[in-house]
Amino acid sequence: MHWIDLTIFACYMIGMLGFGVFFLQRNKGADDYYVGGRNMSSLHIGLSVVATDVGGGFSIGLGGLGFVMGISGSWMLFTGLVGAWLAAVLLIPKVKGNPVFDKAFTFPEIFKHYFNPEVALVAGIISAIGYAGFTSSQILAGAKLAQGTFADLDLQTALIIMGSVAVIYTVMGGLKAVIYTDTVQWTILMLGLIFVGIPISYNAIGGWEAISQTVDPALLSMSNLTWQRVVYWGATIIPIWFVGMTLYQRIYACNDEKTAKKAWFLAGLFEWPVMAFMGVALGLFAKVAAAQGMFDYLGAANVSDTDPETGLPMLLRTVLPVGFMGIMMSAYFSAILSTADSCLMASSGNVVSDIIGYFREVDHDSDTFLRFSQIMTLLIGAGALLVASMMTNVLDLMLYSYAFMVSGLFVPVVGAFYWDKSSSVGAIGAMMLGGGTTFVLQLLLENIVLNVQKIPFFDFDQIVWGIEKLPAGLDANVFGISVSLLMFVTLSLLFPDESSESPEVIHN
Repeated sequence: MHWIDLTIFACYMIGMLGFGVFFLQRNKGADDYYVGGRNMSSLHIGLSVVATDVGGGFSIGLGGLGFVMGISGSWMLFTGLVGAWLAAVLLIPKVKGNPVFDKAFTFPEIFKHYFNPEVALVAGIISAIGYAGFTSSQILAGAKLAQGTFADLDLQTALIIMGSVAVIYTVMGGLKAVIYTDTVQWTILMLGLIFVGIPISYNAIGGWEAISQTVDPALLSMSNLTWQRVVYWGATIIPIWFVGMTLYQRIYACNDEKTAKKAWFLAGLFEWPVMAFMGVALGLFAKVAAAQGMFDYLGAANVSDTDPETGLPMLLRTVLPVGFMGIMMSAYFSAILSTADSCLMASSGNVVSDIIGYFREVDHDSDTFLRFSQIMTLLIGAGALLVASMMTNVLDLMLYSYAFMVSGLFVPVVGAFYWDKSSSVGAIGAMMLGGGTTFVLQLLLENIVLNVQKIPFFDFDQIVWGIEKLPAGLDANVFGISVSLLMFVTLSLLFPDESSESPEVIHN
């Protein structure tokens, strides 16, 4: 990488850390740190929502899908548009239209209001774990991008560098810094893709003629996918718009219901078609480049030697001229930071407010609470970095985190808003059994090998648990949500809450 590109990139990273320092000096309490002062505009929120949801993981993951599936991979983000617009119509009026949530900080406070503090605690644990995993996926995305860009940079070193920048910046700035910088970061990414990445890459590989002659025609079709994959994406991504802690934080950060709705409609359009097609197109370009031997000097002599998720950064590294490379890398790193910081803030908020706050009273307006929140954010970020070092696939890690939260939390939150017979026992049962089902099935699909000592009367040295696929080829999350729904309805009818009136939300 040329020194000019390195300079541009280094200035960008220093600028992001500078944003963190700027807001570190201005954050006065939990309102600033976790919900951005509750006075953000629809434009800032909308761009922050799409930057958080698409971000670096989906950007790198979309490139991988384009490499493997072609343009039909864009349907993954169509579920993002559907989820965003459904949430705008069905969820936001329930939250912003209820004054009980005017001072709320976290998603599990919804459960505290409609059920009881124990339900909120369980939801907080699930959300905290899920978003910590999602933070890991973003750090891994940044590391893969760096590895594909910088010569002789191994993945572990890249993880440490990217993870450190993302965590330190987030610890200092809080959500207000996150939302404002998301606007800048998403603008950089969009302009970088539209005016730099896509046109230069398209010309470098030989344009449409080269694409049509090189790749399988199926990769140029919007129907190159199975119905099981459609169900998988729909069941995993659409519900996250109803249970995502990062999204509730932004709902709370809006002035009113109208502002929030406008932000969500805007975010949906940016997800699909805008980002969806740009992401898979670059992945498809990378496949053509690999087939043409453009990555030979990087040790990838053909398509089979190229990791689909590193194909995109390898393409940009190969075709972009001096100066543009630094801009494009800053654009992609900005997308990664915009998601990593939001997810880290979400997990931290769950731990501090929903888990620790359950056991002891906390003063959200105190300086002590703010400093404690920053320390917790640092610890969770370090843990996310450790998890990232043990995974290899960005999209898998990201969707696993999604599935874990969705299968446990989606049914209870819909029931809380729309079913009068919902009960606390039903909510906890749905969370535990729904999330547990998905988790166990995912492990079985990974063919978990359990080493054990020889047991008397049994002559074996190891037990192998595993299955090749689930019934009808469906994803584990489909079964997790189904179990969650069954348990929620059954247990709510068998064990109704003593009072039909919802208790007032309690703020520690």
